[in-house]
Amino acid sequence: MSLKSRLAAVGIIAAAAAATFFIAGSNREISEKKEEAVFSGGKETLYLWYTDETLTSYLGSAAVTYNETHDVRIVPVLESGLEYLEKINQVSLENNEPDMYILSNDLLEKAYLAGLASEVEPSGGMTMAGTYIGTGLHAASYKDKIIGYPFYFETSSLLYNASYLRDMAVKELEAEADLAEGEASQQQADQAVESVGLAGAATILSGGTAQTITNGEADKNEEEEADAESGQRFTQEQIDARVKELLPSTIEDIKDFADNYDAPEQVEGVFKWDVTDIFYNYFFIGDTIRMGGEAGWDSGQIDIYNLDAIRSMRVYQELSQFFSIDTGKIDYDTVLDEFMAGKMVFTMATTDAVFKLEDARDDGLFAYDYDIALTPDIDETTKTRSLSVTNCVVINAYSQNKEAANDFARFLTSEYNDILFARTGKVSAAEGVDYGYEALEKFAEEYRRSVPMPKMIETSSFWIKLEAVFSQIWNGADANEKLKELSEQIMTQVTGAAYEEEYIEEPKEEEEDTEYLDGEEEGQETM
Repeated sequence: MSLKSRLAAVGIIAAAAAATFFIAGSNREISEKKEEAVFSGGKETLYLWYTDETLTSYLGSAAVTYNETHDVRIVPVLESGLEYLEKINQVSLENNEPDMYILSNDLLEKAYLAGLASEVEPSGGMTMAGTYIGTGLHAASYKDKIIGYPFYFETSSLLYNASYLRDMAVKELEAEADLAEGEASQQQADQAVESVGLAGAATILSGGTAQTITNGEADKNEEEEADAESGQRFTQEQIDARVKELLPSTIEDIKDFADNYDAPEQVEGVFKWDVTDIFYNYFFIGDTIRMGGEAGWDSGQIDIYNLDAIRSMRVYQELSQFFSIDTGKIDYDTVLDEFMAGKMVFTMATTDAVFKLEDARDDGLFAYDYDIALTPDIDETTKTRSLSVTNCVVINAYSQNKEAANDFARFLTSEYNDILFARTGKVSAAEGVDYGYEALEKFAEEYRRSVPMPKMIETSSFWIKLEAVFSQIWNGADANEKLKELSEQIMTQVTGAAYEEEYIEEPKEEEEDTEYLDGEEEGQETM
């Protein structure tokens, strides 16, 4: 089903939720009297705050659906993202609202320490493990407590032009088949010479028998050519298997691909991504540094400056020369537009790309097939991990309706999520969701192995500093020195005292020994 069809299919729900939308978009400027006119029955009212306007219709629909079968009414409230937690704190002190709110996982420590988040208490005997993807549970955890229901996630992975790789796969299979047929024909001719002698073979090759064979082979070749033109010469399984072989699993594979790819005329580059945004760069060092452990809250688990991280950043720096990406003329939207125009084969993309590509395809603005692959590793021994952000539904510790708030949060994040992507373009962090697109399944696979954004208050400036380090290294700065400086800055913030790292001496690459023929000496030429 196309994206527009999916949107149309759920449009009826939007109409039913109109009253709720009105309240959600009003910034709670509706008086209690007017509110009672919309909702009747004397039900207890629970407020859900959020800042992303794209969620408005979806949350309204969820509220209407839930209200119909529960003895409470849910009112979504759209608030400004500016000083969001501060406003929640102020209103909580005044009247114990909101009962719950949506927050990105990197702010959970701040919310918890401010007394604005309580440990979740799922209803109905539900267990969090198995209901939500493990990465989301790590993201929603603080000091071994789960303080939010994982709602939706964002991460980055490798987006590629599947049409280009399929064409390349077919060309390779055809070349191999042609070579095998040529070798078989030559072998047949050699066997004929051996069996009847040179003169007899010549007679056969110039006579009726040879003509019959030639016609048979011609018919066969014509059939194969027709099959090739109709895409039937090779099975889909054969083509898919070759595409899988062509997909790069490491950065070195991408470089080799670029060196050997016979690109169509419209292709301007093999691999291009927004090198100015840390979200699309982080995978280079995602598996080599540590920022607060898997849950991102333990300041005792920080390791930024190490040999593997230095090596990974040196590989990153080499790509600046290999792919010549101008940082002054690039951003994510521009890269995605170029991908849609068929100007590149690979790029790093976030989940929003699926929504945009499907929408462009429906409008006739995207003429290719695409797919998602796991982010390539550095090499066979150095792995990569993308960065991820998980938005969670948090239960306000000031709420007087925690039990009901927990129940709705569970409903919203684990039951009412089959239309989340169609309505919002956001991808559920729950297990067992039918996303409707295979590409999103692969993003979910990437999410499973991703690094949740840390939530430590002391390291809140880490991302700005890390992005600057990436930029400096891309433009030629020494990776060893820059990572050392970054680690010292962050550790100074964490420990509250000046911190100095011991300089890491990188092992020199061993030069390959040259083997000489017997009797030769170094510097002598062979004839």
